[in-house]
Amino acid sequence: MPLWGQLSLQDSCTPLSYFISNIHDTLMVVCLGVFVLVTYLICNIIMQTKWDSFLTEAEILETFWVLIPTMLLFALVAPSLHCLYLMDEVYSPWMSVKVMGHQWYWSYEYGDWSSIEFDSYMLTPDGADALTSRLLEVDNPLVIPYKTEIRMIISSSDVLHAWSLPCAGVKMDAVPGRLNHSMIYCEKIGLMYGQCSEMCGTLHSFMPICVQTMLKPHFIKWVEKAL
Repeated sequence: MPLWGQLSLQDSCTPLSYFISNIHDTLMVVCLGVFVLVTYLICNIIMQTKWDSFLTEAEILETFWVLIPTMLLFALVAPSLHCLYLMDEVYSPWMSVKVMGHQWYWSYEYGDWSSIEFDSYMLTPDGADALTSRLLEVDNPLVIPYKTEIRMIISSSDVLHAWSLPCAGVKMDAVPGRLNHSMIYCEKIGLMYGQCSEMCGTLHSFMPICVQTMLKPHFIKWVEKAL
């Protein structure tokens, strides 16, 4: 990954992350418009030299400055609620992967093949290649097929963790004794990086997440090799 890529988030690679990015951009444009309008009105009022001291009420104006923000908030709530619904919905997964958080590493288990399970530790600077991403590379990345719906079942064995993969639009808490689920449908082939986003202890920042996406025929070969 180039230096600029390490200083910023990866591009969106799932329909959910695209949707989240679009909603974020829309909300930022609306917030910027409101900020500019309010700033202009405040400056205009401050710069005025004449005031109408006899203006005590304006019912039509008051009606409009209550209705317009209300309608604007309702227009912003609708896509936000739709996004929250999509983040929690799993339709017809092709396979399931169980993710367990430990202090301080991740372990993965493929539910459709009970014999495929492994731990994922961060590579040390000495063991990682000079061209790889610092503090993000792992010895055993999670491998998933390309353009396939994957159900992620997330939990923890000790303390609170959070399995966060920003470019996939996934951020789910790993709670001991509780199974949370999320969905990944990746539309790009390659590596996706994330980290635990819950303060889980002294080595919290040293339990990265690496997901490798490959074509389904290659994934089936990988499964056959792992069995």
